[in-house]
Amino acid sequence: MAEPVAPDPSTGEAPRAAREPVRLTIPELSLVVLIGASSSGKSTFARRHFLPTEVLSSDACRALVSDDENSLDATGDAFEVLHAIAAKRLARGRLTVVDATNVQPEARRPLVALARAHYVQPVAIVFDLPEKLCQERSRQRPDRDFGAHVIRRQAMALRRSLRGLAGEGFRQVHVLHSPDEAGTAVVERQRLRCNRTDLGGPFDIIGDVHGCFDELVTLLQTLGYGVAMTAGENAHPGFDVQPPEGRRAVFLGDLVDRGPRSPDVLRLVMPMAAAGTALVVVGNHDDKLRRKLAGRDVQLTHGLAETLAQLEPESPAFKEQVATFIDGLTSHYVLDGGRLVVAHAGMKAEMQGRATGRVRDFALYGETTGEIDEFGLPVRLNWAADYRDKAMVVYGHTPVPAARWVNNTIDVDTGCVFGGRLTALRYPEKELVSVPAARVYYAPARPLVSTTTPAGSGADAGASETPARDPQLLDAGDVLGRHVVETRLHHSVTIREEQSAAALEVMSRFAADPRWLIYLPPTMSPGETSRQPGLLEHPAEALAYYRREGLAQVVCEEKHMGSRAVLVVCRTPDVARRRFGVEVDGDDIHGGTAAGICHTRTGRHFFEDRALERAVLTRVAAAVERAGLWGELETDWLCLDAELMPWSVKAQALLQEQYAAVGAAARAALPTALDALAQAAARSNDGADGGAAALLARYQTRLVDAERFVAAYRRYCWPVHSLADLKLAPFHLLASEGAVHVGRDHVWHMETLARLAAVDPELFLATPYKVVSLADDASMQDAIAWWEALTLRGGEGIVVKPLDVVARGRRGLLQPAIKCRGREYLRIIYGPEYTEPEQLERLRQRSLAAKRSLALREFALGMEGLHRLVEGAPLYRVHECVFGVLALESEPVDPRL
Repeated sequence: MAEPVAPDPSTGEAPRAAREPVRLTIPELSLVVLIGASSSGKSTFARRHFLPTEVLSSDACRALVSDDENSLDATGDAFEVLHAIAAKRLARGRLTVVDATNVQPEARRPLVALARAHYVQPVAIVFDLPEKLCQERSRQRPDRDFGAHVIRRQAMALRRSLRGLAGEGFRQVHVLHSPDEAGTAVVERQRLRCNRTDLGGPFDIIGDVHGCFDELVTLLQTLGYGVAMTAGENAHPGFDVQPPEGRRAVFLGDLVDRGPRSPDVLRLVMPMAAAGTALVVVGNHDDKLRRKLAGRDVQLTHGLAETLAQLEPESPAFKEQVATFIDGLTSHYVLDGGRLVVAHAGMKAEMQGRATGRVRDFALYGETTGEIDEFGLPVRLNWAADYRDKAMVVYGHTPVPAARWVNNTIDVDTGCVFGGRLTALRYPEKELVSVPAARVYYAPARPLVSTTTPAGSGADAGASETPARDPQLLDAGDVLGRHVVETRLHHSVTIREEQSAAALEVMSRFAADPRWLIYLPPTMSPGETSRQPGLLEHPAEALAYYRREGLAQVVCEEKHMGSRAVLVVCRTPDVARRRFGVEVDGDDIHGGTAAGICHTRTGRHFFEDRALERAVLTRVAAAVERAGLWGELETDWLCLDAELMPWSVKAQALLQEQYAAVGAAARAALPTALDALAQAAARSNDGADGGAAALLARYQTRLVDAERFVAAYRRYCWPVHSLADLKLAPFHLLASEGAVHVGRDHVWHMETLARLAAVDPELFLATPYKVVSLADDASMQDAIAWWEALTLRGGEGIVVKPLDVVARGRRGLLQPAIKCRGREYLRIIYGPEYTEPEQLERLRQRSLAAKRSLALREFALGMEGLHRLVEGAPLYRVHECVFGVLALESEPVDPRL
């Protein structure tokens, strides 16, 4: 047995080695206030336990404003600076430590208020050291010339207020009584329960269950979860739930009340939470049950009486388990690196990742106006209408007829207990899965279907809300300034303020009716620059890119000599009215036609002649009918990506003012110059390699290049007098009712759209393509030979795409398409003489990084907009993506790439 260690006779304390160090636990995000008389060791302690950037010293702030950290007359200004910096740090979610004496309540009061304003906990670390020790330390500091009375007053003020710190609002108070405690103390940062940014999913986020056990089991099974009954206690079964590989369920609270089997819901969910296969946030009904089980006086309303009756035959142990489980639930979770937030009633941006009573209250109930509606329900503020943060918020609480997106939030409480549906959002897929209720279990206070858009946080069933914005109403505030658009393919896409301003100018002055603008196509990157003689682009580089990324197959499609066109085609005018909100008839020429729209890649009407546009769309709709696609796709509208030929039908002015002008000038001037140079060479005695002869040869080459330039652009031109002069080559069936066709490979798209050419070959052109195996060199050589033959006879080139529309490689999302243009087509782009060796070598220095990044971001935005449309998102949610593509087009990327 070890001998007891005698205490130090001078202090009465055990030797340091014999004592356990004091452990100070503080929340990872909090405002730490150091409290103690001058020279009590606060600054030394702060340097030891916190980063220099985390510590805000009143002395340092005095020096900032006065160049003297001991200048007491600068104290007021110094604390203004300190409080301002602390506010900025807390707003950004950074732990902040205030190093000042803070011994008086009036000095601490603004710090507690600051913590509350930013939804963080104030923590006090008190240095209650002997006054004599502080006096001795102060005398050893030559920079401190104030008298002993100052420290005496500070020590007295500290002793008077020490017991009242908790009453002032400090959630944690740690007191250090001796130099040894202060010197050996260990600070442990405690992770907030709501912080699960380390969990990236995938998740299945389930709305309010409210005791609807059968529907919950059906939904879980639909999502791929295995649900098996096991032996339980007191003749009650238990449940074993096995999730699909890698997935995790997230419950948004309100597991209980109103429905028929609240105890069974708890029996199913609690083991999932314990096993880590589910996360659960607390709902207001859950919390009310907890308080009742704890003996609190609560009203037995809104279904609580039914839950208590169902719990009556349960054992006391089970009720205790339920109370403990609910008591351990957090208000919300921040997940996936901060990209996803889940809460019962929602969560404002400034509250995310915080843990205070106000945050919990908002998560449970939302925010009220203080008014009561005609049903006796509180009127709630529409927090989601003003939400603009990058994190997607998924919530419930307010029953809505169908899951509803507002800005970057979605309400998935679809009122199962009221006879609606039980809904889950699959993340990151953003796919909604729901099952219908077997019946109405509980009559809502008001009908579930509301004339308002329930976008905010509601209270109990049918809680009243302020009228939400019209889903078809666009607001410049949604898109102006810097903003971030979350996409399911490429995470977040940032739109800079100057890009937004440029896009708004184009959209407001030139674009078609935004109700038709559901998609803008992305830019397309070329392949890596070829090193083959005389060539800037070659298919080998594009094929090698996809092979390096591990793809097995690609599709090579002929690149048509036309202009990009997007067509939204409705089967009837009524479809246009019902699906897109556009009132049109046969005579309408404003904002669309009876059958839809044909627009450019920048959102402008493709045809100035609306009659011609209507004729094109009518022919397309008729071909879709004859090909049987309306019925096969179960749709009455569709969106096509296509090339419309000839190029001259859209680029006539460009041809006349730019290309034709260059060709005409060259062909007029160069022959005269050649005559003069030929005469000069004849008179010259320099020989064949002399100056005049060399210059003559150079100009002869320039004339040949000019002739090739003219021949190249002429292939893209023919007269257009009527519909009969047009050719339409659709290559991607983007979307139809209920589906974005990214899950179909490119062969399906090509073969499906070729059926239109089969029934109407006068208008439609089927796009030739080849499927290439990247593991087979012969298959790759065949594709290259096809490109060579195609471009040799004047074709533009090919586009190389992954077989799947969306493909991922070693580093994430791959380029959706890579263009490989022919030598003569590039003469139009880079100029008549670009193939001369010195010009070609200069052009080989081009950089593709910016173009490739732009292509990926625009592709992600385009697909996101279509997904939102198909999922029933309001127009402003769809238009956010369309606007983003147009905004990114203002990036300073070489337009020739």
